[in-house]
Amino acid sequence: MAQFETLTLEHVDMGVALITMNRPASANALNTRMGQELLEQFRSILMDPGDLRCVVLTGAGTKAFCAGGDLRERNNMSDADWQRQHVIFEQAFYTLMDCPVPVIAAVNGAAYGGGTEIALACDFIHASETARFALTEPKLGIIPGGGGTQNLPRAVGSRRAKELIYSAQPFSAGQAAEWGMVNRVWPQKDLMPGVLALAQQIAANGPVAVRQAKRAMTVGIETDLKTGLAIEIEAYNRTVPTSDRREGVRAFNEKRTPQFTGQ
Repeated sequence: MAQFETLTLEHVDMGVALITMNRPASANALNTRMGQELLEQFRSILMDPGDLRCVVLTGAGTKAFCAGGDLRERNNMSDADWQRQHVIFEQAFYTLMDCPVPVIAAVNGAAYGGGTEIALACDFIHASETARFALTEPKLGIIPGGGGTQNLPRAVGSRRAKELIYSAQPFSAGQAAEWGMVNRVWPQKDLMPGVLALAQQIAANGPVAVRQAKRAMTVGIETDLKTGLAIEIEAYNRTVPTSDRREGVRAFNEKRTPQFTGQ
């Protein structure tokens, strides 16, 4: 198990990993080290998922998921140093978006700036009732640079995203769910048990099938329908010659739970 300064990694069960951004004294703000460690962790999964079938990403404590970039660290940074740091953040976010296995954001509190962008970079979001979101970068004289100007419009629609980004106004978990950005809102105490149960449900399905479904949706949604359908069939055909496909059909006929191996 990898050892990090700003993240904790726990293998929960059935190929489920829980990754926690762990800087609670700083509201889990994203500093250079955390950016490097997120990049290292998700690059490792991208290169070799191994037995991993689902990831849950959350923040330590109950007050903050991630408060965005650490402005104390950024204070008095030169332009060149700021841009060098941001390259690390960019690559961390892009590698998270490219993760081959599903990633669920469990937003347990404030997710501001880069925190909202991290959540949006995941496959989908579950949030506690106390969670709040905002893309606050315009208040600092910058714009979202971790995918926010692209992922938020895709989640809530272009016109609403423009209003939220131009105004930098915060919004609640309930509003985010109403707009389609958050899949489900939980009481604080039920968030992690509920998300981990869902992650285990995902992990119980054929891992090749889930990865190929993710690829087909992620890539296909950015194309026209005909191209998307072609991507779907390519992904479908990758599942046919697997032992998992044969095991799934055999288990159905034998009226038992399938034992998938990812092969």
